[in-house]
Amino acid sequence: MIISLNWLKKYTDIDMPVKELVTLIGARLVEIEEVINLGAKYTDVIVAKVIEVSQLEGSDHLSVTKIDDGGKSLNVDRDENGFVQVVCGAPNIAIGQLVVWLPPESTVPATFGSETPFILGKRELRGVISNGMIASAKELDLFDEHDGILVLDKELQPGESFAKEYELDDYLLDIENKSLTHRPDTFGIIGFAREVAAIAGKPFKTPEWLINIKPDFTSVQVNDVELNVTIDNPELSSRYLAIVMSGADGSKKSPLQFQTYLSRVGIRPISAVVDVTNYLMMLTGQPLHAFDYDKLVNVSGGKADIHVRAGLEKEILELLDGRVIELTPDDIVIAAGNTAIGLAGAMGGANTEIDENTKNIIIESATFNLYNLRATQMRHGIFSEAITRFTKGQPAGLAAPVLFDAVRLMIEWSGAKCVSNLIESYPVPHEKITIDFGVDSINSILGSGFYDNEMMDTLQNVEFEITQTNPKQFKVTVPYWRADIHIVEDLAEEIGRLRGFDNITPTLPKRDFSAIRISDFDNFRDTIRKTLVRAGGDEVLTYSFVHGDIIYKAGQDINNSYKVVNSLSPDLQYYRQSLTPNLIDLIHPNIKQGYDEFALFELNKTQSKQDGLDEENVPIESDMLALVVANKDKQSGAPYYKAKRIIDYLLDEVGAAVIYEPMNREPNNPVTLPFEPLHSAKVISKTDGLLIGYVGQYKKSVARGFKLPEYTAGFEINIRALLKATHGLGKDYQPLSRFPSAERDICFQVLSDVVYSRIIAAANIALGSIGLEAQITPIDIYQPVNGKTKNITIRVRLTSHDHTLNSEEVTSVIESVSNSVISETNATVI
Repeated sequence: MIISLNWLKKYTDIDMPVKELVTLIGARLVEIEEVINLGAKYTDVIVAKVIEVSQLEGSDHLSVTKIDDGGKSLNVDRDENGFVQVVCGAPNIAIGQLVVWLPPESTVPATFGSETPFILGKRELRGVISNGMIASAKELDLFDEHDGILVLDKELQPGESFAKEYELDDYLLDIENKSLTHRPDTFGIIGFAREVAAIAGKPFKTPEWLINIKPDFTSVQVNDVELNVTIDNPELSSRYLAIVMSGADGSKKSPLQFQTYLSRVGIRPISAVVDVTNYLMMLTGQPLHAFDYDKLVNVSGGKADIHVRAGLEKEILELLDGRVIELTPDDIVIAAGNTAIGLAGAMGGANTEIDENTKNIIIESATFNLYNLRATQMRHGIFSEAITRFTKGQPAGLAAPVLFDAVRLMIEWSGAKCVSNLIESYPVPHEKITIDFGVDSINSILGSGFYDNEMMDTLQNVEFEITQTNPKQFKVTVPYWRADIHIVEDLAEEIGRLRGFDNITPTLPKRDFSAIRISDFDNFRDTIRKTLVRAGGDEVLTYSFVHGDIIYKAGQDINNSYKVVNSLSPDLQYYRQSLTPNLIDLIHPNIKQGYDEFALFELNKTQSKQDGLDEENVPIESDMLALVVANKDKQSGAPYYKAKRIIDYLLDEVGAAVIYEPMNREPNNPVTLPFEPLHSAKVISKTDGLLIGYVGQYKKSVARGFKLPEYTAGFEINIRALLKATHGLGKDYQPLSRFPSAERDICFQVLSDVVYSRIIAAANIALGSIGLEAQITPIDIYQPVNGKTKNITIRVRLTSHDHTLNSEEVTSVIESVSNSVISETNATVI
């Protein structure tokens, strides 16, 4: 956004150097990226009067002119009357005009500051000397019009400075406006001037016409043309005003002074009608739009009937720039009858475009839902000055006074007449915001020591109304253009900012600070993390959002996932229901990179619809741990036992006693869906029977979908359930034994329906009372095809911490284990 310093000066006194002002604005309002000295390019530009015009002999378009520069320019040839000769090729040159003359040795403004600036001189054209040039608007770098010279519209004396007379001895402030997103009032010259006055400690008075939010339009009305306005969806627009004007002269230009205001802030002057709307938008921040009244009546079927509504699915609109767009219900549409004629706040439609044949116009002034417009802006790629301001949230109170001034200027600049009543729809009237505050509360928030009168002066300078209710207690009425002020903290920020946060002496808080104790749950997660790393795992962190394909390939129901409406990427549209799909999705890429064997784990949150919502009506989250092990080479034995060995190690380290039970098919449980029930197990707390999680191998369909190697397994458990099942974080430290351990393998033949866990449970009963350290490791499970029995081999490792074990002790323990298993499962030792 560009701010003209001279334009600001029309609304507030600025008596400090530009550099100092820029520093102050940067500290208390907004960052200024660049300061442009506009006046530098017009230093030598002079106002001149055309005295004589004659055709240049031998040319069909060049004229020889004599101009009066008031004797201002030195070192230039003059005739006996003191006039300067200039050859001009413009078709609109005429005697008596006041024009802009660029004398010899001056730089053409349009080339000022470029790598090859064009410096004028005295030159001969067809045998005639020409001194400098009479400039067009384009050569003056004002706007693109270059069909003729620029003719001035003020009564000026020859020799006067063009820059001074048209206020082009100016500085332009290039504003980094992202930090003003919440301040729509500063997107107009008047609002910005109000802020500059306040930070300079000066009172400000908004022009009367802008304060009057209920102007009397009957004073400018001369006729009564039919017009109707309806806001069909009040949530999309809180206020819409329109009025009809007739007789505008499309060929008329706005005053040159106002054209220069527009051009210096980046707006191209077009015509009086268009310039009125652009000028007021840059002045106040309120965009306006004009429709061709007669075209609108034709589109709507014979009546001037305007509706503000949501777009329809597949509805088509051709915009002013020639693009044809497809609308959605998230777009706000201006419609004539049932036909869309404009994309509200963004761009008008081609079917009601104003052109050289336009006789009657409708001027619109409205406010629209900023959130819808932000989506519209991105969806359709429209980044105009108007939508930039609308997306900041223009206040409804601004619409009427700006429309009234637009009518006034349209009458003055274009010769138009107002031929209808003001038509308004205002379903959501603005309510004044009042805030009670105390001096002590403001100082407490800021850590400042401001006095009553300092706070009052600061707020009154930006036109807050203040009344005192008690000693050091005040009531503030917020001006209608400050929709960002709602609570006492907002007032504190306003006072601190305008007086300068750097003027507040920083002091340390007087209360004591103490470190926050890490929760038991966070300590527990840290223990899990370290344990799994010791077990050979690598921790990963994956997105909570996943592509629908991952959910589908994992066998989960996509309807059980929360969908992200405005996802950053189509690959991240759904919340994950469990961690396992994210981990197994990483296996194939890692194997392709040359990692033959690895274990990956993740501790994170999951959400699924079936878990429901909490008391704050947000999805319930589950704290989960998942791990996968993979080896691209085929290994002996089932991968289930590799995953189980890791989970056993983890459970042993955290002190959780569990049992494993067969996993039935649970179609409504998203955690179980990737696992193959015949090769997986439930992990259940032995103390209270609480389900902790699942361990096992994955379904063949899942393995195919994710391109998993044959040797892949894993587990997923609920961390909070595991914490509840523990007896503390880990076991007491026990030193390594100084005596050798003894190992024996036992092979049991059992019926085919006897599960491994029954054998381990029976063996642990026997080992529980021997007074030795014991570990059981699975060695092998063999079952012939269609066999009625199977062989399960386990290894028992015994360790004593006070003596060397002899063969009799080991044999006795092994016999005890064998007898316990035989008793429990009817096994045979082979």
